[in-house]
Amino acid sequence: MVNAHIVARGIRDAAVVAAMQSVPREAFLPPELEEFAYEDCPLPIQKGQTISQPYIVALMTAALRLGPNDRVLEIGTGSGYAAAILARIAREVYTIERHAPLAELAEERLRELGFANVRVLRGDGTLGWPEHAPYDAIVVAAGGPTVPQALLDQLAVGGRLVIPVGEGRELQTLVRVTREASGEMRREELGDVRFVPLIGAQGWAGDQPAPEPPAWDGRVVRPPRHPEALSHLISEAAVPIEAIESSDLGALIERIGDARVVLIGEATHGTSEFYRMRAEITKALIEKRGFDFVAIEGDWPDAARVNRWVQGLGDGAALLGDAFARFPTWMWRNHETLSFIGWLRERNEKARDTARPGGFYGLDLYSMFTSIHAVLGYLDRIDPSVAEIARERYSCLTPWQADPQAYGRAAISGRYRVCEAEAVAMLRDLLERRLKYVGEDPERYLDAVQNAALVANAERHYRAMYYGANESWNLRDQHMFQTLQTLLAFRGPDAKAVVWEHNSHVGDARATEMGVRGQTNVGRLCRERFGESAFLIGFGTDHGTVAAANDWDQPMQVMRVRPAHPESYERLCHDSGRPAFLLHLREPERPEVRTELAEPRLERAIGVVYRPDTELQSHYFHASLPHQFDELIWFDETRALQPVTRVESSRFPGDHPFFPAGA
Repeated sequence: MVNAHIVARGIRDAAVVAAMQSVPREAFLPPELEEFAYEDCPLPIQKGQTISQPYIVALMTAALRLGPNDRVLEIGTGSGYAAAILARIAREVYTIERHAPLAELAEERLRELGFANVRVLRGDGTLGWPEHAPYDAIVVAAGGPTVPQALLDQLAVGGRLVIPVGEGRELQTLVRVTREASGEMRREELGDVRFVPLIGAQGWAGDQPAPEPPAWDGRVVRPPRHPEALSHLISEAAVPIEAIESSDLGALIERIGDARVVLIGEATHGTSEFYRMRAEITKALIEKRGFDFVAIEGDWPDAARVNRWVQGLGDGAALLGDAFARFPTWMWRNHETLSFIGWLRERNEKARDTARPGGFYGLDLYSMFTSIHAVLGYLDRIDPSVAEIARERYSCLTPWQADPQAYGRAAISGRYRVCEAEAVAMLRDLLERRLKYVGEDPERYLDAVQNAALVANAERHYRAMYYGANESWNLRDQHMFQTLQTLLAFRGPDAKAVVWEHNSHVGDARATEMGVRGQTNVGRLCRERFGESAFLIGFGTDHGTVAAANDWDQPMQVMRVRPAHPESYERLCHDSGRPAFLLHLREPERPEVRTELAEPRLERAIGVVYRPDTELQSHYFHASLPHQFDELIWFDETRALQPVTRVESSRFPGDHPFFPAGA
């Protein structure tokens, strides 16, 4: 954890690194969270508080510039973990926690672990601890509206105060204040962070949300810089799109160049223009740049049925009843996807003697029990004795087929045993039998191995859902990236991949507030692994209609998309006056396109659920567009994609992946 998430991200203070290596983070967590102690993410503790992300603890501690004789005041003891880190470096640590149970538990933990140089006080941290002032360093582990004057007053000459400050409770800026010998307070900004609110006499009032300054729909956002000038700049730099199916994509394909992985996003999971344009780009990449396969944000077993159909491998129906038949069915079971897979099958048939057939694979992990059935079906056919072993192992999970999330809840509560060992053992056995199995049918062996890997990762994912959004998100995107790497290796050393996922998965997370929260994604992992050989494309729209549900597992509706927020990238694009365009961001001919658009702004993300009544809170986040994507594709007005109905499916041949089971 220290090497991968702290040193590798630029923390070089030897004392901080040594402290992070020596303090056992699991000792400051509830027992059921210990296995996640060294993940670089915040974790929940009592009273609705969190133990901070290790990197943030290290960053704030390094920002204090501590010496061995320093006296430190910490505001927000929480579990006591950060106080222990401070105590490894400084001579004395005084720490204040407003929640009595947390203060008592932290004091007990620190005493048991031998931290004799830490004193804990239950009280209002915004007022400090004047009896022991002045302090050489003060650190505040909660976000306040301003820097409390009481803390400034208790700072020694030359002392450093590090605190998150923000006008609202959603996002803060980490600030370091240094008291100069002249008495002047020198202020530095260290970057954006997210913390629980600083409650107290000189912080936010009470446990209820304090009134926000006036802002659209109740959320504080940063004002844009010269929006009219930026919209004009976009208008001048944009390359118009006249019609999707007849677009000249030559310049875009040239910009993509020799990239090995092209990630093409979507700003919603239900917009026809995004799917159609993505398909046209992919066709050009397959035909002109030799790309080998498409990997989608869809479940592996469902996509495997499509893959065998487009490659003409036969007996695809034996893999699954019908592809993409669970919620949200419209996300892939639509006419836009149908048109593309029909093209891919026809192209493969024509190029069978001259080129390797293009593949169609799924990256996601929500099909745990479908994947179990697929593994068992494969083994029943190829090695029945191993199939019996697999049934025994997977029996740990089978009681939860109707509700896999319930398995995660039962496992972390201790009411049911964790099934991780059985799932991992099955994957290991399949990998060890590679030489025996792979010769019979390489695609089927790949399918079985990936289903087994999916079960192992999904088991952990469903448990992680109850630890927090960051951990479950990261596990999911890491699984998708690992699957992508497996596919590239399977298809050969020169293989090239097109990835179809939501913008939030394919844009570099480091350029969004996702990264501030400790989340990674496929785009970031590809950028780190492939560098400039990964090309990231995002989409956007202002208004129109979208296929979505108003809640999870509810029926699809054609919903009206609200015009974009006034302080968003989408509004800048809308105000450009261009109805549809390409905007190059990596190395634009006019460098100011990149520099002027880099200031973080709001960006919209609509998934399979759309809640227009709370759109700002539910669907907007901060991002730096030119650092998130290499190219933006814009359609000002869009329309909902067209789902394939069951009646239409029943007219397909029986081997078609969309042919309904039982029809």
